[in-house]
Amino acid sequence: MPPPRPRPRRTRRLRRALACAATIAGVLLTTAGTGHADPYAAPGPVPSLSPSTLDARYAAERRSIEQALTTAHAVGDHDRARALGGFLRPGRRFLYFDPRGRGQAVEVIGDLAHARRVALLVPGADTTLTTFDARSGKPWSTPGGGAQALYGQARALDPRPGDLAVVAWLGYAAPRTLSGDVLTGQRAGQGAHRLRTFLGRLHQVNPSAPVGLLCHSYGSAVCGRAALEGSGPDRAAWRTVTDIAVYGSPGTMAWSAARLGGTARVWAGRGTGDWMGDVPHTRILGLGLGPDPVSRRFGARVFDAGSAGHSDYLAPGSASLRNLAGIALGRPSAVTRPLTF
Repeated sequence: MPPPRPRPRRTRRLRRALACAATIAGVLLTTAGTGHADPYAAPGPVPSLSPSTLDARYAAERRSIEQALTTAHAVGDHDRARALGGFLRPGRRFLYFDPRGRGQAVEVIGDLAHARRVALLVPGADTTLTTFDARSGKPWSTPGGGAQALYGQARALDPRPGDLAVVAWLGYAAPRTLSGDVLTGQRAGQGAHRLRTFLGRLHQVNPSAPVGLLCHSYGSAVCGRAALEGSGPDRAAWRTVTDIAVYGSPGTMAWSAARLGGTARVWAGRGTGDWMGDVPHTRILGLGLGPDPVSRRFGARVFDAGSAGHSDYLAPGSASLRNLAGIALGRPSAVTRPLTF
């Protein structure tokens, strides 16, 4: 006679204990520096952003990518060379590029200057130039591939040309998953400042376009911290944010959606296959990123994310992608809620 199966409650407790152990291991993990100087050049001067300078900006950043690719070949950085070669495919356009360290890049899909809405994808931990387009055979789990998937889904919902531009924003130094940084708001604070600055510059390019922030994993802490920062020189640009969607989120640095929203709609989603559901959502002594955004007490508009795993929210054909496209387009009536919520 086979042994009895463990009860679901016991299984869930075991998964939560394993998640806690992984979290503690992340805090204790340390990495040694390479001791080598960074071979990649700092970003050079580029035209300031405006509708009339967009093409010049794209061309300048393309030259920077070409220079970095030459360096990658020279130093034998094969993974970086492969990624940068993909950046130079015809039709790709980058507003910002910095190859130093693990790298940063901001890509645009669509007509940024004339789009009726703009969606900004903010990625989470372990996102680098090398993983900007490729990760674990799931291109939609990356900023570049996810932006393409979102743009395609939005065009399927609304085929009118120019309705949406999508920005894949790796504009901050994303933490490593197995590091203490992922459990604190330090990287989120740095990223939030850069995100608000970018929104101010985006506002100069297209001041009439409402913006939707789509924030994955640790990126939701970046978006949350940006929403909490309040007044400043970028306040007018922040008012153009009509929707903030967090998914696969460890927390947003806020205790409630009301603290984030202002006039924006705050959305939250988590797939049934996402291990993030087993990670403790709290904030104690500076560790943790706050309460679970999909909990009732947080107060967000919970959207149906289906059976998505942590890296699958923008997978083609998924319920989560359809709903995130509806949020990006500013169509709350097109967003479905989970049946069990």
